[in-house]
Amino acid sequence: MASSDVTIVGAGAWGTALAINAALAGRRVCLWARDGAHAQTMKQQGENTRYLPGIALPTPLQITADWAQAMAHAKLVIVATPMAALADMLAAIPADHPVMWLCKGFEKNTGRLGHEIAAAVRPQGLSGVLSGPSFAQEVALGRPTALVAASTSPELAQLTVQTFHSDNLRVYTSTDPIGVEVGGAVKNVLAIATGITDGLQLGLNARAALITRGLAEMTRLGVALGARVDTFMGLSGLGDLVLTATGDLSRNRNVGLQLARGLALPDILLALGHVSEGVYSAQAVLQRARQLQVDMPITQAVVELLEGRLDARAAVQQLMLREARAEH
Repeated sequence: MASSDVTIVGAGAWGTALAINAALAGRRVCLWARDGAHAQTMKQQGENTRYLPGIALPTPLQITADWAQAMAHAKLVIVATPMAALADMLAAIPADHPVMWLCKGFEKNTGRLGHEIAAAVRPQGLSGVLSGPSFAQEVALGRPTALVAASTSPELAQLTVQTFHSDNLRVYTSTDPIGVEVGGAVKNVLAIATGITDGLQLGLNARAALITRGLAEMTRLGVALGARVDTFMGLSGLGDLVLTATGDLSRNRNVGLQLARGLALPDILLALGHVSEGVYSAQAVLQRARQLQVDMPITQAVVELLEGRLDARAAVQQLMLREARAEH
């Protein structure tokens, strides 16, 4: 596959950031927004004031709310919507268009990962996931970032590299989309847990222990779902976990911080103004783990906290009182 024009579906923070980065690198990029008024405002103001205020949109970047126009432009489609909209987006994209998605999480209610959704919705289409440790704001500002393009089609992964790899954005390839997706989904739940420990001021020792044991949980679930162990030592596993669990720009970590301060979850999400995938994925992660008989105590504590069955200190105490065991 040769490098091609790309359409990014979804004009939130991450979709806009990737569009900005690719357009500045000389790619021909079309950014599709569901809301026509939002698209018009971006064109008029020259920035996405709703999600990335203060960051200019490159002049060559095309912005549209016309679906037919966006699909006609694309030889590669990047879905940048929340996980809840992935199935609908994949169903709407022409079957001959290769697709990668940015969303990280398990689908609420069904517990499906992106590759499972794609297998059901467009089984004959080429697809994969683009993931890794990346805050949208830093990508939009051109700060150095590394991502991984994962697909069972090496040609599609390479096309994604050719489309987005630039001086400030390195894109690696992987043939393990399951592992990349599990890492991207579970790290959001673990970031909520880390935010709780930080919010309770439990110290750096507690943070390091939680991240390390969280990585073990993530790996156990991934391997049970068919992923490779080494994927979790890479960008979409350890890399994304460290960034999301410790970075001040992390929405999921911020949810944990606010929960530790005693705020109610609905109020936290309302003030956040963005989707916190960890909140929506936590129950699905735990459900898949139970089906596979995978032990995920940190995830379980987060779910009980989100559902109001535990408060923050009780959740930490529940973890600390677990029976001692071998590390591996």
